[in-house]
Amino acid sequence: MLEIREVKTKKDRKAFVRLPFAIYKNNPYWVPPLVASEMKNLDPEANPFFNGCDTCFWIALKDGKVVGRIGAIIHHRYNAKTGEKYGRITRPEFIDDAEVADALFRTAENWIRAKGMEAVVGPLGFSNVDTQALLVEGFDQSASVASVYHLPYYKEHFARLGYKKLLDWVEFNLFLDPEVPAKAVRLAQLVKERYELTVERMRSREQMRACGKEFFRVFNTAFDELFSFIAFDDAQIDYLLQTYLSVINPEFVHVVRNAEGELVGAIIPVPSLSRALRKANGCLLRGLPAILRSRKRNDTIDLFLTGVLPEYQPKGVTSLLIAETYPVMVKYGMVTVDTTGMLENNQKAISNWKQYRHVQNKRKRCYIKYFDEEKQRAYVEPEYEAEVSKSL
Repeated sequence: MLEIREVKTKKDRKAFVRLPFAIYKNNPYWVPPLVASEMKNLDPEANPFFNGCDTCFWIALKDGKVVGRIGAIIHHRYNAKTGEKYGRITRPEFIDDAEVADALFRTAENWIRAKGMEAVVGPLGFSNVDTQALLVEGFDQSASVASVYHLPYYKEHFARLGYKKLLDWVEFNLFLDPEVPAKAVRLAQLVKERYELTVERMRSREQMRACGKEFFRVFNTAFDELFSFIAFDDAQIDYLLQTYLSVINPEFVHVVRNAEGELVGAIIPVPSLSRALRKANGCLLRGLPAILRSRKRNDTIDLFLTGVLPEYQPKGVTSLLIAETYPVMVKYGMVTVDTTGMLENNQKAISNWKQYRHVQNKRKRCYIKYFDEEKQRAYVEPEYEAEVSKSL
């Protein structure tokens, strides 16, 4: 017997959070979240990203066992920004069972439709730093804390349920040589001299906290035109700083200032937490020693956030940030960099990697499904003129 239960209690929320631990048990590529952190992220009283949103979450039980979950978000601020009437599905996880998948998606879609929305998009979270998209390529690649992992059958269920591609993100591995490529060094020096820019490396978490509002002022402007992005408010910025500052090694964080001392770009690389979180298996206390060691003893770094003001993006500031960060990464023994997802048609962002050895290793997808059947049939999945090469 299958039951779909709305998440209303702390016990239900914990069941929602714990389900992926069963689905991905012994999977070497999945990265478990910290249970306490994810519980907090799903608590509207603790997480300011709930503000301005209508939300509902459900779990699926079959013969009393939790076998699936899904959430729905109406992001009113984003819909007001775009003029769309879209609802988001979020955090879908389920066993490979059509009955379970159908019941979960039907429940979420009916809730979204009842809110007056015209379509469902997703998977998407509350923001661009929340869990988003579905993995459709790269099932043999390790996930990161800034990305997602899913099993191959998920995309088959999305297609079977009538969901179509809205857009894709691609991710890359960069391979670090002992020395910064000479071309990158020359370009960085040219950019600094031509535009009177200086690069500043963070020295402490206190310094990063003091620069926090400046960081996010840049990110809010840099990301404003990106799909699904809505500017972070002060409460959300404080929440993100509180969540992530403790695991960031300040030495990797660099900012660029112009001649007036204004911050115009920032890069926040984080030594990979993937192995440490696998050891933790959801428990901070169990994984804390490994998490602390990962800040300095690591061979992989995740590019968590990189943002440059739009007027400085054509001036090579992103390349400057990468070149300045490169020696610090090598100093700490990093040999691989995992990028965050970039829209597949964003050649400007993708071109930043052309000076380094790299390979595209993952692809994530956001889907759309219109409630109007005629509009859904007429919708044509986007195709971009230039496919992203597996190796540029």
